[in-house]
Parts: sequence; C-alpha cells; structure tokens
Amino acid sequence: MGDNITRPATSADLSRAKFLREALQRRTPALSKSGGITTTSLEPITPSFAPDGPQIQIAYLEQLVECAPEAISIVDTEYRITRLNGEFTRIFGFGPEEALGQSIDSLIVPPDRNAETLWITELLVKGQKVVLETKRQRKDGALLDVLISAAPIVIDGRQVAMCILYRDISEQKRAEALNSALYRITQKTSSAEDLQQFYAAVHGILGELMYARNFYVALYDPLTQMLSFPYFEDEEDSRPAAKKLSKGLTEYVLRTGEPLLCTPEVFDGLVKRGEAELIGARAVDWLGVPLKVGSNSFGALVVQSYSSNVRFGEKEKEILTFVSQQLASAIEHKRNEEALRRSEARYRSLVQSAVYGIYRSSLEGRFFDVNPALITMLGYESVEEVLALDPKLDVFVDPSEQARVMAEFQCGARLDNVEVRWKRKDGSAITVRLSGRVVNSPGETAEVVEIIAEDITERRVLENQFRQAQKMEAVGRLAGGVAHDFNNLLMVISGYSEVLLENTRKNNPLYPKIEAIHQATDRATTLTRQLLAFSRKQLLELKVVDLNIVVEDMERLLRPLIGENIELETQLGPDLGRTRADAGQIEQVIMNLVVNSKDAMPGGGKITIQTANARLDHEDVRREYSYIQPGLYVVLSVTDTGEGMDKETQLRIFEPFFTTKEKGKGTGLGLSTVYGIIKQSGGYVLVESEPRQGTTFRIYLPRVEDALEPLGPVSVSRLQTGGSETVLLVEDEESVRQLVRETLESKGYKVLEADNGEAALQIVSGYSGKIDMLITDVVMPGMSGRELSARLCVSCPQTKVLYLSGYTEDAIVHEGVIDPDTAFLQKPFTLQALSRKVREVLGERS
Repeated sequence: MGDNITRPATSADLSRAKFLREALQRRTPALSKSGGITTTSLEPITPSFAPDGPQIQIAYLEQLVECAPEAISIVDTEYRITRLNGEFTRIFGFGPEEALGQSIDSLIVPPDRNAETLWITELLVKGQKVVLETKRQRKDGALLDVLISAAPIVIDGRQVAMCILYRDISEQKRAEALNSALYRITQKTSSAEDLQQFYAAVHGILGELMYARNFYVALYDPLTQMLSFPYFEDEEDSRPAAKKLSKGLTEYVLRTGEPLLCTPEVFDGLVKRGEAELIGARAVDWLGVPLKVGSNSFGALVVQSYSSNVRFGEKEKEILTFVSQQLASAIEHKRNEEALRRSEARYRSLVQSAVYGIYRSSLEGRFFDVNPALITMLGYESVEEVLALDPKLDVFVDPSEQARVMAEFQCGARLDNVEVRWKRKDGSAITVRLSGRVVNSPGETAEVVEIIAEDITERRVLENQFRQAQKMEAVGRLAGGVAHDFNNLLMVISGYSEVLLENTRKNNPLYPKIEAIHQATDRATTLTRQLLAFSRKQLLELKVVDLNIVVEDMERLLRPLIGENIELETQLGPDLGRTRADAGQIEQVIMNLVVNSKDAMPGGGKITIQTANARLDHEDVRREYSYIQPGLYVVLSVTDTGEGMDKETQLRIFEPFFTTKEKGKGTGLGLSTVYGIIKQSGGYVLVESEPRQGTTFRIYLPRVEDALEPLGPVSVSRLQTGGSETVLLVEDEESVRQLVRETLESKGYKVLEADNGEAALQIVSGYSGKIDMLITDVVMPGMSGRELSARLCVSCPQTKVLYLSGYTEDAIVHEGVIDPDTAFLQKPFTLQALSRKVREVLGERS
C-alpha cells in the first residue's frame, strides 16, 4: 500500500539541503509562490535570518521542487492546482497563470482516463501512495507517456493536499516499442509461413511505431537485374510489375546505399541534377532506407505520405532505419530458408515421384523411410505396412542375402548394382538391383543406409527372351543355310531315283533298293522343309482364312490319328474373326500340336481345340509377354491333360531337334516347325504348363477385316505333262540343270541351257526361233534370275517365266510370301511336279 509523503529527513536529504543553502548564498534563483522565478541583484546579500530557521528550510524545499527532473504539481483536496514547478510547464505546456486554480483532471487528464482518476483518488484518500505508468495530455493535445508518483500530504493526521510527480517516459516507451518491434520481427522470421506473410506482419508492426499506411518492399535480383516489389500497399498506386533499374527514388536508395527523406524540395533538386525522375503518384514525403547485408544493398524499405498533415522527420527515418536493419537480416534469413525449403521440396519431389524404390534403413536393415515406388514394388498399400516389415524375413527371398548386403554396409563399403531377390506381398519373387551407401545425417543418433532399389525383373525377362530369340535366330540361320544347300543335293538324288523307278521293273531285285533310296529322299525333303519352316524361310501362300473352317476340316483327320483312348473336343468361337495365313501350314501347325499332346498322354486323356477372338492391351502383355504388339487377334489354342512341363523345358521346346521323347520316337522338329510358321505369319506362340497339370498352346494371329479367299490350289492333274515348246533353262548347279534338261527333253520339249544369266542372253541373241519359256534359278552368280527375266522380256515379251528356288530370301518373294502372278517351283521338287508346272505355265495344248 502507499506511504505518507512526510517522513524523517535522511542523511541524503540533509546533504542536499546543505547544497541548496550554499547555492542560495551564491544567489541562485528561488521558487516563487506562483511558481515563477524572481531575479536578484548580483551584489552579495547578507542573510538577516538564522541559517536553520523556517525561512531557509522553506527556501530549501522550494528549490528542491524547482530543480527536480520530474514535473511536480501540488493539488488541494479538491484536486485544484496550488503549486507547480518549471518542469511541469516544460512537459505539459501550461504556465502558472494558466494552471493555478484549475482542476488537474480537466487540465492534463485525457477524457478516456476518468476511471483511472477515480481509482487514484480512492487510493490517495486512503492514504496510500500511487505509482503507475499512464498517458497524460499536453496543451497542444499530444499525449505523453508518463510515470506518475502521487502521495497525500498529511499534517497533524489530516490530509491537506496531494503531491503528484510526472516523469516523461515517452522516449523510453518509444525505445521499448522499437525493441519490441524488432523482437517481434525476429519472431515472425521463424513463425511466418512465407515471405508474403512475413512482409505483412512487418507492415503491421511498423504501423505501431509510425505512420506507414503507404508501405512497400523492393528487392533487386542481380542475376536477372530486375527490381521486384514483393509487398506493396499504397493508396494511390497499384503494385508495379518487376522491371529493370531506372531513375526512381527506390533505385536512388539502392545506388547510394543511404537513407533518403525526400521532401518536395529535395525531390526537385534530385530531378534537376538528373539523379531521379517521377515514377507513380507524387508523394508529399517519401522516406526510403536500404536493405543491406554488410555493404551490399539488395533492396529498399519505403513509406510515403500523400497528406501535408502527415510529415516525416528524423525520428521516422531513425525508426525505419532500425527496422530495415532487422528486416534485411530477416529477409536474407527467410530467403535462404525458402531457398532451402524449395531445394528440399525439389529433392523430396524427386524421391516421391521417382520410378525407382528409395529407402533409408538402419545398419541392421530395418526400414526408416520409404518412397511410393518402393511400396508399389513390394505390392503394399501404405507406408505403415512397409515400415512394419522385417526385411530379413518379409522382403528378402534368401535371408542370407540380406545379411551379406548389410554386412558390406557395416564395413563402410558403398554398394553398386548388387542383384538380390525380393518377395512381394503376394509371395511372388522379383529381381532387384541395389545401390547405396552409409551416411551420417545431422540429428541422427546412429548411422543410416540410403539405398536405391530398381526392379529389374522385367528387364531380366526381356534379356532372357532376347537371348532365346538370338539363339533361335542363330539356329534358324544355320538350319536354313543347311536346308538351302541340301535342297540341290536332294533334288538330284530324288530326281534320278524317280527316273530309275520309272525305268526299272518291280520284279527287278534292284527295285526295292531304288525305292528305299527314293523314300529316304522324301523323308529328307520333309526334314529340310521343317528346317526351313523353323528358320521362317518356308514359302507361304497367304490368304484370308477362317480358322473355324480349317479346324473343322482337320477334325476328321485327327480323330483316327490320336486313338480311341483320347477324347478330342473342338470349341469353335462364334463370329470368329479372319486372319491372313497359309491354310496348309496352319493345318500342319494343328497336326503337330495335336500329335505333341497325344504323345504327352500315353495313358489317355483329353485334347481340346478352341478358337476365339481376343484383344490384347498394354497391361495384358506388360510384364511376361512385352514383345507382343497390342491389338486384335484370332486365337487358336490346343489344350491337353497330359504330363505338363517345367519352366526349364518350356524355355527349350521350340529349339530344333530338342525333344523329351525316347530315342527314335521324335525328331524334335514338330514344335520348332510350329514356331517358325506362326512367326512367319506375323503371330505369336505362347505356352502355359505345369508338371502334371497339362499344357496349353495359344497361337495369336493378327485379325483382318478382308473377305475370305478360296482355298486349295488349282488342280493340274488332268493337264498334259508334255509338249514341243522351246524352253531356255538357266541353272548354275550343273547336276540340277542336267536333271531338269533330261526330264524336259523326255517330255518332248526343246531345251536351250545356260549356267548363268549372261550366257543365257548370248544364247537368246544368237537364236532365231521363238523361246516359249524361261526356267531360271533365282539366285545365281552375277545376274539374278529376276534381272534375267526382266531383260529377256524386253526382247521376248511373250516368253513365260518359271522360277526355281528353295529359299525365301530370293528376290521373287517378300518376307516368305510369293508375289502374286509369279510362277514358282520350290526345291526340291519331283520330276512329275516339274512336268505339271511347266505345262500349267505354258497352258494346255490345243
């Protein structure tokens, strides 16, 4: 509670009184009753009163009051002013003649402080001392921050007056407000979410210190050399776009690096000197200070006033400078923080959107962080599921692999491209390639491992498929080359064995031997055709066919073939689409697959032949059959209930001469022939099988919308096989040429022969008669059969042409398909087939 104002004099009081007495003796002015100062003459005065008398004591007290640094007023019990000192007049602006006799409340107490005055009165009446910080009003209406100390004056136990002291603490409050503002700016540096929010907070804080209705922040980027205005609040102008530096006042502050209080007079001077120009609305006062880090100015902090009632001075410049210093470091910190945040966001985005799995784990392998790609890779739905896994048991197929990998990390090694086997949530295995290192991250209590995991399962499948395709291609090239060269040998053996059979009686002891040679030749011919089919060098006559019709025609032939202990069922799809294929070769495919299924069911079973339409999308073939082109297909499938196959066997079933049958029960060319025919037809062969679960072969042939074409070759059995026409025979293989020549001559034809194209043209140029037919091998040294035909037809346009060859890479075929309207005989051929074909091309004799 408050203390009475009267109390015993202390030693400090006595010392001060002694000082005042000496000052009085030196003719120091004394306090008048009205508070005024009376002057005295400079002549020494000898006091006429006792040094310790009442008069000198009163003089001491009056001088103490007048020299006090606080404004002092004495009020009576009605709160009317009875005494005041010079500091009161200086602070509040009221002289003695204006203040004496006036109520203290009506003189300096603001209207909104009446309740405060009543509270002070109550305490003083109770005899308590009052100390508080509040506001009081000057004569000019301005408010001052003051510290009030008030106490009652008591004489003989009765309160006779009150003494009230006022200390002007405006500067102190301003300094405190400035410190508080700077502190709050520092707080906003860390609490504001972005720079825009931060600038708005600074604007609000600055508005508490000074007039800042029109306020903006300008920042200069030296990289782009652009001046931008990230925060701009103004009564007259809208926020300007980023721009190059010009001669505005903002740029002037940037150039000089010094604060600028630009009054109209200062602005006019800058304009005259060519240092500034008007940009935007003209302000009465423009105050800008640089934003600096060290000696580098990177922006400006600006306030403007458009009213003559609001002017800026040194005090405002000082406040803005203080704020700019704090703001500059805060902006720099905030920009670095935002740059770091953007950088972290970019890297986070890279990790989150990466197609590779990325994770952090302990040195024991326990997951700490995982990205979405890793979650998807393992087949889980959420981060929590993966973090709860024990990698050793739940992720690695072989726990020893996990132990080996983590042991490498514990030794400090960096791992690159280490392949391991992981298992997904559904139990399926995937091949993963790991690369990573041990890192010591700030804030981590222990070392962690950062690892990138790449699912290479599909790549390994594709690599295996590619290697398989390379192997098949290599074997195919070898088989095709052997078959092509072997055809010429078979041609001679088959032809002369046929001649011998025709000229040998059946009762001749040599006849069976010749017949055996001919049969062996036929089997060898079949073998070479299978090799050519596998190597996709078999000649195909592609036509638009309906697989349902092909299967129906084959069904009658297949039932006797498979035996009574095997059930054959056909399920033909309604509205089946059409495809382009060689019907005879498709029959061969069905035959081979059915025979293969029969052999897989020695104890009996069931074979099902199905046809259907299919649409393959990207997702259908994405992983296991990625080489298949999406689109519309016609599907032919053959399913059996036989022994089935394991994965290793399935990888080799299409290789030529590979067989799982007993020795002597299969050539190993049945499925390789299927593979070659379907691939050459633009289709795909897929196999699904498990041991003891049967096997399904699915053949996908591209679907076409063209109309059906009639099947079957034109019958030539009734054509005559002899003639008298002149034939030019061109064949580089002498034995084949001799055989063909002898055969044709035996049929009555006149034969001109040559071993190459140039020799043939010389014969034509020297021959005066008509040449009815050219029979030529396609591939010969020098001039090809196609080129020879073209040159001969210029001079002999009526000459018919028959090509001989056994290789689809010849010029008369394209991708294994014979050109339309091209007469062609594939080696090896029988002599009867040769005779019929020649007669067919020449036409029947009239």
